[in-house]
Parts: sequence; structure tokens; C-alpha cells
Amino acid sequence: MDNQQSLPWDPNSTIFPLRKELPQLLHAPKDAAWIWGPDDNLGRLNLLTPARVAKAATEIVTGDSARVDLPLNLPLQPSWGRERFEHTIKVVDGGAGHDDLYALNTQSGTQWDGFRHVAHMPAKVYYNNTTAEDITGPASTPDKCGIHHWARRGMVGRGILLDYRTYAEGQGQVYDSASGHGITLTELAACGRSQGLDIRPESQGGDIHVGDFLFVRSGWVQDYYARSEEENTAIGLRENPAWAGVIQGEDMLDWLHDCYFAAVAGDAPAFERWPSPPGTRKMHEYLLPLWGVPIGEMLDLEGVSSLVKKHRRSTFFFSSAPANCPGGVGSHVNGTAIF
Repeated sequence: MDNQQSLPWDPNSTIFPLRKELPQLLHAPKDAAWIWGPDDNLGRLNLLTPARVAKAATEIVTGDSARVDLPLNLPLQPSWGRERFEHTIKVVDGGAGHDDLYALNTQSGTQWDGFRHVAHMPAKVYYNNTTAEDITGPASTPDKCGIHHWARRGMVGRGILLDYRTYAEGQGQVYDSASGHGITLTELAACGRSQGLDIRPESQGGDIHVGDFLFVRSGWVQDYYARSEEENTAIGLRENPAWAGVIQGEDMLDWLHDCYFAAVAGDAPAFERWPSPPGTRKMHEYLLPLWGVPIGEMLDLEGVSSLVKKHRRSTFFFSSAPANCPGGVGSHVNGTAIF
């Protein structure tokens, strides 16, 4: 593929530029990959072409499935001061029927971070040169990078689980996922090898395909269920939250970019190690505003982990149905892994 070809690029291509080869776009921050057109709202979801989705469907062999969404009221005490989920049952027709009333923050449980969620802080722009004024200003429109574009497009393709918690336990590692435990690229590669995976991109001889969904299991859900309600509440109320996740190093950024994942997700409240160490930028500022990569957080990967072990394979078909909310910032995942 000619790295200097005119925009937009063809999502059907199989070879894309490495991060170090990205062309510098006019009026865009360094590392911006706004390469699908000026009106694009999908980012790397453009890679979910019909051909790739059809190939991903061949991952369905046994029909075993696992949902990845926690109950809507978990965690009972969200972090960062976010609102608790509230459910009210409304009586209608004198008790002959009932309605549900939900009050929720889409960042309070299993979630997709949409492109309106986090900006590239130095440039103060969101994905594809979207500004805060586009989102909440006087002339704002729900159309610019709203979550509804993902809902209408659909999020289906091949999923890959890197079960880091199982790997770490096998190595005798003990850590608390409610701490800033960092997962290195070297460890992810070793985790992959333990599962029979070469985590390099297919273009470099590895097993990662363009448009794959990446899932990293740190054990956060396992730890959450092992604690008492009082312990989880205290953790949720911490003034300075800390969570296990992938580290913010340059090698990790190169790998996440160069694999051309359609989306990345983990089971902890922040896919990346939190907080970012001094002198590093949040990985969110690369994935969402610069590359257009959706980020999933607090996914329940326990069932997926069990099926990976049962079937002795780490790939599966994945389907997610984000909320069709015009202008939405995020959404619960509503996701299923099918083997």
C-alpha cells in the first residue's frame, strides 16, 4: 500500500502504515490517523468490512456463548464520583402492568468509550477534528462523532482474548487489580504464547488480523466478586483511583496502533494502567481522538476466559450493539462472544 495515497484510505486494504510511517496531516496533531474522510464518525470500525465479518463468522463452531456485560448496577459504587445506577419500576393501569425507569451514567459500568469522551489535550480536539463546541456549544449537532454511528454500523467481528490474569497466576504473580499494576508488551507477548498466539500483526507474520477486537483480562471482575460490598464501596470512593492495565510505553502504543484493531477492551475501569505515570500521556488520548479506536471498560470476561480454556482457542466471534443514542458519548456494550 502506498503510504502517501490520497485520502480517504480503502478499509478493504490488508496492509496499512505503521505508526512511525503515518503521514503528518494538515491541521491535525502528530500521530493523528484521520484517514477515512473528513465526515468520518467510525474510525477503526471502518475496518469491519463485510468480507472480514463473514470470515469472523467462521469462528462459530460449537455455538457456546458468553455475555460480556456486568449487571447494570455493578459496580455498586462507581469511581470518579460517577452516579450510581438507579432502577425504578413504575406501576401502570392500577397494577395491570409495569414500566422500567433507568437513571444511569454510561461510564458507570460495562461501557464503550465513544469519540466524544476524551480529547487530545494539547490540541483540545476530539476524533477527526471534532471540537468541544461541536459537542456542547451553541451550534452543536448530535451527528458529529455521536455513538449512534456505531450503533447503526454495528460492531461485529473476530475477538481475541489475552487472558493476562490466568497467565500471571501461572507465573506465580500476585497483584491487586485495584492498583496501578502495569501490563507490559513483553508480558502480553508471553501471555499470547502461553495461549498459542503470536500477537504480532498478520502482516509481520503474527496471528492478529486487521479489524480484530482485542480483549485483555486483568482479573478486575474476579477481584470485584471476591471482595465484600463494603470493600468495593471503599475502593469506588477513593479520591485517587488506581487500576491495573496495559502500560503507556512507546512499544505498547506502536503495537496497539500497528495491529489495526477495530476496538480494544479490558475488564478494569480503565483499559490502560491508571493513573498514567508522570511524564506520559493517557493512552486514551491516542486511541480515541487520534486513531479512532473504541475503548471498552469493565467488561465481564470471566465467561469468555472459561470458554477459551474449554475450547483451547483464543479467538471467537464477537457482537456488540451500542445504544442508538443520537449524539451519545458512550454506551453499555451489550456484547456477546460466540465460540
